[in-house]
Formats: sequence, C-alpha cells, structure tokens
Amino acid sequence: MSTEQENVKTEGIREIDIEAIVRERMGKKARYIPRFILNWLKGLIHQDFINTYLREGRTGVDFCKGTVEYLKADITVEGRENLPEDDRWYTFVSNHPLGAIDGVTLGWIIGEQYNGKIKYLVNDLLMNLEGLAPLCVPINKIGHQARNLPAMVESAFSGQNHVIMFPAGLCSRRMDDGTIHDLPWNKTFVAKSVQHQRDVVPIHFIGHNSSRFYNVAHWCKRLHLPNFAMALLPDEMYRNVGGHYTVRIGKPIPYQTFDKSRTPSEWGQWVEEQVYKL
Repeated sequence: MSTEQENVKTEGIREIDIEAIVRERMGKKARYIPRFILNWLKGLIHQDFINTYLREGRTGVDFCKGTVEYLKADITVEGRENLPEDDRWYTFVSNHPLGAIDGVTLGWIIGEQYNGKIKYLVNDLLMNLEGLAPLCVPINKIGHQARNLPAMVESAFSGQNHVIMFPAGLCSRRMDDGTIHDLPWNKTFVAKSVQHQRDVVPIHFIGHNSSRFYNVAHWCKRLHLPNFAMALLPDEMYRNVGGHYTVRIGKPIPYQTFDKSRTPSEWGQWVEEQVYKL
C-alpha cells in the first residue's frame, strides 16, 4: 500500500486515485496501461489540486459550498425569491454549461435553502467523491447498474428530498450556429414530476467552457469516438478558478402544466426553452 493510500485510510477521507479508478473500470486490462499515461491523466484532472481540497473532509452541502470557495467562484444569484418556501418537494432543473462548478453551485444554493434535503441524479463516477456522495443518486446507463436505473430514479422522486437534475445528461455543446447550448433534454423529469406531483423550478446557469473543450466534443461526435471531452472537465474547472457566474432562478412551473396536449418529450423541450429565456 502506498503512502497516499495509507493516508486515505487513516484519515477516512476518500481522495481521487486515478490508478484505482482505472483498475476498477478496466480490471485486468489496466496493467497494460503505461505509467506515463497514468501520470498524464493525473495531471489532466489535476489530481493533487483536487485532493488538497478533499483532505478538508467536508461533506454534503458544506462540500458544495467549500468547493465554490476553493475555486474562488464569484456567484450572482438572481430570482432567489422564486425558491418555494412551503413544505412540498420540488424538482429543480438546469442547463449544464460547465460540468462541475454549475453542479456544486446549485447544490450549495438549493441545499442551504432546504437544510440539505436535496438529491442529485448524477453520473456514478461522482460517487468517487466521498464528500459529494451523500447527496447523489448514481446514474449509469451502461453496465450492471443500468438494470437498477428505473428503481433508483423512482427512489429519488418518491423520497423526502428535493431533486436536482441536469436533464441534458452531458454538459452543453457548441451548436452549428456557434451558440453554447444543452443537448436535447431527457423527458424523465417531466414524467416523474407529474407522477409524484412535484412542481418544476427552472434554473439558467450562465457560463461556458473553453473552445478546446467544444472542439474535442465536436470531433468525438463526428468521428464516432468515445466522449473524451468528459475527461477534460476537471481541467476546465481548474482553468475557470476565479470565474464569475450568474444563476437565474425562475418561478415554479406547476406539475399540472404537463398535460396530455404534449408528450413528455415535448414538455421537456418546452421547459428547456423556458430555462434559456430566463
């Protein structure tokens, strides 16, 4: 066991360990990956920079708040008065321009408002962040966990927490007209919000990643390659240290709005349009 691994065990704080993640994901094939590739990946995701913060041991909403502070992000919140003050449970949906800072910022804003009673529906890779894991319902559409996906989504919406979702799944891309916009939104939040009588609160997060990120995402799609752009998100976060972002919170949309006049997919697109109008 390495010194770094011993520290993790002693301190009880789970840190990012690229080698361990590769072994977990690739199994026996991991031994064929050259050391210089692993070191390059550590640098790409800024493993030391991230672990310096993780060693503080924050969890839950405090983890989200601390991340915003650690990244020196300057956040302007508009429409805070639109956050409901009753005792009902809501679905909060947002565009996903950044892939990291936007997620923890919403966790901080909404989590503080509702005493930590929030759950994210997120990629299961984020469960590697022990401080964030208590707020997460891991979603993986690939592999063995895919079989449990419907039940896990149901547990989030039927539970005693507000749900935070980025319905696009992936962070925003550059469109053909040069604008930065989400990929089409998934209809799940509409169907589940209606089923569990949750009004939907639209949120527009204003920010963007670098041209490099959008170029990589574009060529991955065009050449039918894996989503290598996802590996750039920690570096995008690092590049955006000290950035300014605006969060615009819209008025809740009653779940009764989503009637039979449109399909859930069409209603999802409609909500997406309302978000970008904020």
